Amino acid sequence: MPLVTAGIVSLVLAYMLSQFYRAFLAVMSPVLQDQLGATPGDLALSSGLWFIAFALMQIPVGQALDRYGPRRTCALMLALGGGGGATVFALATAPWHLHVALTLLGIGCAPVLMASYYILAREYPASAFGTLAGAVVGFGSLGNILGAAPLVWVIEAIDWRPTLWLLVAITLGVALMIARTVRDPARLGDDQPKGSLREILALRALWFILPLLAVNYAAAGAIRGLWAAPWLDQVFSADPRTIGNATLAMGLAMVLGNFLVGPAARIIGSLRRTILLFTAATIAVMAAMWLVPQPSLGLAVTLLALVGVSGAAYPLLMAHGRSFLPPHLVGRGVTFLNMFSIGGVGAMQFASRPVYYAAEAAYPPAQAFSMLWLFFLIPLVVGFLFYFRTPEARPDARPDA
Repeated sequence: MPLVTAGIVSLVLAYMLSQFYRAFLAVMSPVLQDQLGATPGDLALSSGLWFIAFALMQIPVGQALDRYGPRRTCALMLALGGGGGATVFALATAPWHLHVALTLLGIGCAPVLMASYYILAREYPASAFGTLAGAVVGFGSLGNILGAAPLVWVIEAIDWRPTLWLLVAITLGVALMIARTVRDPARLGDDQPKGSLREILALRALWFILPLLAVNYAAAGAIRGLWAAPWLDQVFSADPRTIGNATLAMGLAMVLGNFLVGPAARIIGSLRRTILLFTAATIAVMAAMWLVPQPSLGLAVTLLALVGVSGAAYPLLMAHGRSFLPPHLVGRGVTFLNMFSIGGVGAMQFASRPVYYAAEAAYPPAQAFSMLWLFFLIPLVVGFLFYFRTPEARPDARPDA
């Protein structure tokens, strides 16, 4: 099967939208606060609802991928949830409307990456999964970039509501493209077992991957999608354009990280050691952000970029977990793993809201955000320590196989 097909391209475009929708609140926070009265806490709740809705849909998405295939599952959910959520956002007049919109957007975006991974896992060699998964995330993460400075430019040019109506049209167009171009993998034979969640939970090799998977993306995802803009605004008095450029730098770094993890794993020759290396780097950067509450603006942007690069181990964690899944568990298995990852981000975003409010009441802005960085750092260290107990990937799934 060729590496690039029209169907894969359409799914990557859908994942670009997913990355955009999970991150665009960061640069829209000033205008949403001004026109809708949405506070950073409101936006933390809205953003958390995106991740929670996304995570809760993973089990039914896995069942739908196995039963109906990625084409129908992804096209229908993106059109109804994604298009519907963007419509509600465009019509919003109060903060709670954003909660509804982001919940619908989370549902609509829930199948897009897993549809790609399902096709990669079923149609390509296991040893190539990590690199291909990283490439999909890397190209899809361009949506993260579009949700930074380019979004600021568009909003400045046409205002935010017309921008959202444009996004409605784009989302529906991508859903139609998926329906027209994606080809479902061949169905497994009737002699194959159907698989269940109990079987997945019985795979002991996954037990020590899951804690790190639940927190690995939480810091980068939450900071880029939510806390970067308030930090730059309140601690550095940055204007919207500066915030857009800083989040653009972090978005570019996240794209770069996703393209680096595959080659790094091949050079190192081990998914496990590569994941440990990238996670250790994230821990070091987050520790620096905690210990240096008010760096210079240039150093702050550099630290954000380093979090983006080092926090890109997600495709390798998925590849490591996927290596232990038998064929009949691929659909349910990869979505179960993704549920832990995205659910962890959502839970951390929800929890970050009271942490931030408590720290804000007790400390000046710089120290309050320092406490927030510590909140993200501690679970990452715990997940990192658990991961040391994880066995190496199966031989046929290793990057040098």
